[in-house]
Amino acid sequence: MRLFCYAIGVVLEFYTPNGEVPMFQKTTLFVLLSILIFAAVVSAQDWRSGIPWEKPAVITPAAKPGDPPSDAIILFNGKDMSEWNGNWKVENGEFLCVPGKGDVSTKRKFGSVQLHIEFATPAEVSGSSQGRGNSGVFFGPYELQVLDSYENETYYDGQCASIYKQTPPLVNVCRKPGEWQSYDVIFNRPELKIENNNVQVLRPGYITVFQNGVLVINRHEILGTTFWHQPPKYEAHEPTLPIRLQDHGNTIKFRNIWIREIPDTNVSPAPTREPYFAQ
Repeated sequence: MRLFCYAIGVVLEFYTPNGEVPMFQKTTLFVLLSILIFAAVVSAQDWRSGIPWEKPAVITPAAKPGDPPSDAIILFNGKDMSEWNGNWKVENGEFLCVPGKGDVSTKRKFGSVQLHIEFATPAEVSGSSQGRGNSGVFFGPYELQVLDSYENETYYDGQCASIYKQTPPLVNVCRKPGEWQSYDVIFNRPELKIENNNVQVLRPGYITVFQNGVLVINRHEILGTTFWHQPPKYEAHEPTLPIRLQDHGNTIKFRNIWIREIPDTNVSPAPTREPYFAQ
C-alpha cells in the first residue's frame, strides 16, 4: 500500500501543466507499476512445506490453571487410591505418605507424559538437609526430587526440583513448609536398544519442570538412572513404566495429580511433495 501511494505521488508530481507526460517520466512510471505488479503477485503467494500434517485434536482446557484438561487421566481425585498400588492413605482430599509403608506407584504404565502434581512438605519443621520434607516423583528410574528447600541448605543437585544427582534447579522457588506447591513436568522417555543386557541409548530422555509456575529445569538431558551412591547410567527397562512417589520417611502430602500422554518426539511426517507456493 505504501509503495502504491508513493507511485501515485510520483505520477502526479511528474505531470506537466498541459497534462502531457514526457517520455522519461513514462519510463519511470512503467518501472514503478512493474514493481507494484510484482509485489502484488509475490504477496498473493502462500508458501507450503509439503508436509502432510495431521489435524490437531481438539480438547477442552480447564476452567482455572492447574486443573486437568479434558484429555487428562486423573491419577488422584481426592477420594481414593484407585489408580495406585501401595499403602498410603487418603485424608481430607489429600494423598498422604505413610512413613515406613514404602513407595506407591501407578497401576498404569506411561512413556512420554505431561504431569501435574501438587505437594506440601510438613508444616512442622523437623530435621535438616536431606532429612527434611523428602520425597520424590519418579518417571521409571528417573527422579525429580521433592524436598523442603525453604531456608534449608543441602547439596544443590539434591535440593527441591533437582533431577537427583544430575542437575540442580535453575532457581529455588520453594514456598514455606506446609504451603502447597506444584510441579508441571514434561517428560520425554528415552529410547533404548537392549541386546543381551547391553543397553544402547538411541535417544536419551529429556525433562522440563515448572515449579510453582516458574521454569526450574529446562529440557535437561537425562544421563541415566538417578542413583544416590554411584554415577548415573542407563539401565535396561521397558518403554513404559509406572509413575512412582517415594517414601523417604517424611509425611508429605499430595493432591490434584493428573497426567497426559504425549508423543515421544516432535519429528515431522515425511513430506509428500517439495515445498511450494499456493495461490
